[in-house]
Amino acid sequence: MSERFIFTRHRTNCYHCGEDADQIIKAVSAQAQVICSTCGATRIFVPRFENSRAIGVCTPLGCYDVWHIEAGAPCKNCGVAGPHDLTIGCSHFMTRCRNCGYTHFYRFNLEYIGQCPIDEEEVSAPRAP
Repeated sequence: MSERFIFTRHRTNCYHCGEDADQIIKAVSAQAQVICSTCGATRIFVPRFENSRAIGVCTPLGCYDVWHIEAGAPCKNCGVAGPHDLTIGCSHFMTRCRNCGYTHFYRFNLEYIGQCPIDEEEVSAPRAP
């Protein structure tokens, strides 16, 4: 995730481990992720569509509480660095620029639980360029 769009945290109970922990939230054009800082449980969302013509809305359906978060980020449509509304649910993830209304919808794609037990020094393969 070399493109930097939205990187923020939201403190809540993890859906997997149940601990009150920071949920790391990352969103770029290609995907969005929500990662538990305690157990590593990760939900990955892939782009569904983008909308720059009208303010977008999604229907929050799902098995977890829906999060409504504000995060500062540069808009990839209008270029203004300002507040973005994030709506994150069980099967959807949405970002919306408050300046121009540009909306990016993601759909749930993959869930995994992982904190790699291998240290960087133990990996015998060369680092990626």
